[in-house]
Amino acid sequence: MAVCSYVSVRCVSHIGVVGAGQMGTGIAIVGAREAKTPVTIVDVSEEKCQASIAFAEKLLAKDVKKGKIDEAQSKDILSRIDTSTSLEALKASDFVIEAVSENLALKEKIFAQLDGVCQPEAILATNTSSISITQIAAATDRPEKVVGMHFMNPVPVMKLIELISGLRTSPETLQATRTLGESMGKVTTTSADIPGFIANRLLMPYINEACFALGEGIGTKEDIDTTMKLGTNVPMGPLTLADFIGLDTCLAIMEVLHKELGDSKYRPAPLLKNYVKAGLMGKKSGEGFYKY
Repeated sequence: MAVCSYVSVRCVSHIGVVGAGQMGTGIAIVGAREAKTPVTIVDVSEEKCQASIAFAEKLLAKDVKKGKIDEAQSKDILSRIDTSTSLEALKASDFVIEAVSENLALKEKIFAQLDGVCQPEAILATNTSSISITQIAAATDRPEKVVGMHFMNPVPVMKLIELISGLRTSPETLQATRTLGESMGKVTTTSADIPGFIANRLLMPYINEACFALGEGIGTKEDIDTTMKLGTNVPMGPLTLADFIGLDTCLAIMEVLHKELGDSKYRPAPLLKNYVKAGLMGKKSGEGFYKY
């Protein structure tokens, strides 16, 4: 099914996703399930691609078990998702969403390659949670068609997409992105192209301060999380949330905030840096502040 934006007179008939991790797979699922649009996931190895499909099958099986969808619907959704180890597979994509790690050099390389592979009218979106859209767009010859499309984790559950225009992103590109996001069943908000945007400009310093509090012995991890969970009526405490996001991701975002904004209040907590050095990345590695 093509997703059309009447303002921009654009239709998205095929979505490309670069990155077969948890975020990329989640984006592919909502594209195939909610927007009912064919999706191709691209990653560097067949092993990662197969792991992505297995993860999608697992998530959809849970929905079948809960009665949210039936077996036929699950198979229908999966039939709209395929994978490849080559960006050439995205030649026919109208809309490509990059969902790799928070590494500017890697994103610039991918966008330069996509610019050469994708059709001229294709929109190139990045799922970055902190890096400048303007800077990523500068790696292409189509900056007006580059946009930030920041999904929240886990993508199939969280209702928000944060949209970010770079300095040269066109209004038509932003509208087409909003239309696609809404077709995925999401609510969209718009942020200026400032490091961290809205969500992580507010969230990451909160998590970072919890790391300082733990490192300084102000409270145990359990007391810090319980205090914030029950005291501020949020579903989980900051250290649990950090584990779910990934401590390496939290650190990468804090490093961007600290470098780009130049304010010492954004310096990453030493404890957070040490956990990442130790390979304790949170839930995805089996251990972070808590064991999983």
